[in-house]
Amino acid sequence: VQLQASGGGLVQAGGSLRLSCAASGRTSSSGPVGWFRQAPGKEREFVAALDRWTSGTVYAGSVKGRFTISRDKAKNTVYLEMNSLKPEDTAVYYCATRDGRVVTSAMDQPGQYHYWGRGTLVTVSS
Repeated sequence: VQLQASGGGLVQAGGSLRLSCAASGRTSSSGPVGWFRQAPGKEREFVAALDRWTSGTVYAGSVKGRFTISRDKAKNTVYLEMNSLKPEDTAVYYCATRDGRVVTSAMDQPGQYHYWGRGTLVTVSS
């Protein structure tokens, strides 16, 4: 499975961006798709995940209500719609997936994911 994240850029605080994560290769996996981010000098942190089996979603508390994860099955693409962006959202954003399902409570753990795409940089200016 290959993942390609795109859609990052520079935006002012309060603005919006939509990130895309396009999958190619063996895309029939039922594993979740997650978005993570890593700011300079900080550890990678969970942002949101979508269970491709149930379509259930999980969000980090810091983005709940502002970010929305969704997918287009026909395009094998998962999106992260980001609204009301804040300077603290500045980071490199990565999408990831795995083979097989995982319990919802584990979807926020980077170690559960087998495949990672290259990141896309999101910069939010104040």
